[in-house]
Parts: sequence; structure tokens; C-alpha cells
Amino acid sequence: MSTVETAITLAPKQYKSDVKPVWCPGCGHFAVLNAMTKAFSALGLPPEQVAVVSGIGCSSRVPAYTSVYGFHGLHGRALAVGTGLKVARPDLTVVVAGGDGDGFSIGGNHFLHACRRNLDMTYVVMDNEVYGMTKGQASPTTAADWSASKLTPGGPGMRPFQPASIAVAAGATFVARCFSGQPNEIARVLVEAVRHPGFSFVQALSPCPTFCPEQKEWKHVVRPFDAEPTDDPAEASRRLQADDGMSTGIVLAARRPSWAPSSGGASASATTIEAIEAEIEA
Repeated sequence: MSTVETAITLAPKQYKSDVKPVWCPGCGHFAVLNAMTKAFSALGLPPEQVAVVSGIGCSSRVPAYTSVYGFHGLHGRALAVGTGLKVARPDLTVVVAGGDGDGFSIGGNHFLHACRRNLDMTYVVMDNEVYGMTKGQASPTTAADWSASKLTPGGPGMRPFQPASIAVAAGATFVARCFSGQPNEIARVLVEAVRHPGFSFVQALSPCPTFCPEQKEWKHVVRPFDAEPTDDPAEASRRLQADDGMSTGIVLAARRPSWAPSSGGASASATTIEAIEAEIEA
């Protein structure tokens, strides 16, 4: 969404619902939620023109905590729902929110093809390298030797999934990484992500103090990328492959046509569809 020029009319808190988050004390998701509402405010988006879609997981509770349209879907299917919504209602600002398990494991295939389609929507993944709702199960981004959980004795033993690198390779045109300990920076990046005319992927490093207390040290090792954003996917890929996953900022901001379904195809009314279903059932 690249043409947002509306003046700010609502404060960030006005994009929050009355439902109180149930995240653990110290969870990084609080900061990401706050950054999201700050971004909506900075963009001047009317709540009825925004939809937040999620799957399943700690981070996927976000729609309930906002006062915009929300859809809490199935595990791993948030991008599928978000894609359908954006195609049907291109006038809406669609933000998909989730976690590393929801997005890169069961939802991994949807992630690849959402990047490839390059629809004008934003995907925010709160990455804490663990399944919090299943009490400490290793996720796709968990380090190979992480053995702090009884559910994964000795660690998963596999190279962690590299979300930002894979997003670039799959065709996303806006790729960034942020840290929940820097909420104002997340808000700034989210503003740029929503404004970007294409698929925007934002990996938010979001510590889980309950199952990964060692992640409290992230605040001492994150630092900005040492170069300005590039519009060259090959250059962005080189930077990410050489990085340890702790550099933050916008790494890629490119332009490429978005996929759109043909408008000349067949269509049917709800009444027609219901008649067809009744005939099939009979």
C-alpha cells in the first residue's frame, strides 16, 4: 500500500481492543503489538480499512488484541487466508501476523508462494525460535544444538530455517528484520512495509523468556545492518548469507509486478453456488 496520505486521526491505543494479552511477562510480542498499533496510527489508517489475519500460536493471538478487522485462522494457513482476502478486497490493508512455527513449519509452503505472488500485503513473524504453546518444542528456527527443552533432548540437530534469506530467494520485494527490544524501530519498519507496493516480510526477533531465557542476551548482540537497503535481490541475499541473524533493519526494498487473478474468468453468485452444492449433495 504505497499511497497512504491520510492524516493521523487516531492514537495507537485506539487500535487496541479491550482484550488483555495473556502472554508471559517479558514476552517480546507485547512490543510487536505496540509497534503495530503505532504503525497504523502513523499511517492514519481507519480501523475499518485494516484486517489482521493470523494462524495458531502465541503470536497469532494478535487479532483479538486489536480493534481492526481480524481473522484467527488455522495453524499455518494465515497467509492463505490473507491472500484470499487481499484478492477479494484489494482496498483493504492486510497484515498477516504469526510465529516461526506457524509460518515456517506447517505454513512453510504458503510462505514460499506468498513471496512469489508478491501481493500487496505485509507479513510479520514474531520469531522466538520455539513453540511456546506446546511448552518448549523446537521450531524451524531453533538452533541445531539447543537442548534446553526436555521435548528436544540434544537439540533438533538440523540447520535452522533462514526466514529472511528464503523470503528474498522466493521473491518477496520487501524484507526486513527487527528486534522487539526496539519497538520504535519496529514501528518505523512496519510503516515502510505497509507502504511498500508488494509482499513485505518482517522478521521480528521476539524473545521468549519462559522457554528460552537465554534470549534475554539478544539485546546485547543485535545491531543495525552496516549498509542501506538494496533493491537488488542478489545483493540482499549475499548480505543475509554472511549475517549471523542478529542484524536488523530493512535489507531489501525492490519493485516487481504483483500477481493478480484474471478478472475475465467465470463467476457465480452465492445462490448459484448453493444450488450446485445442493445438487452435489443430492
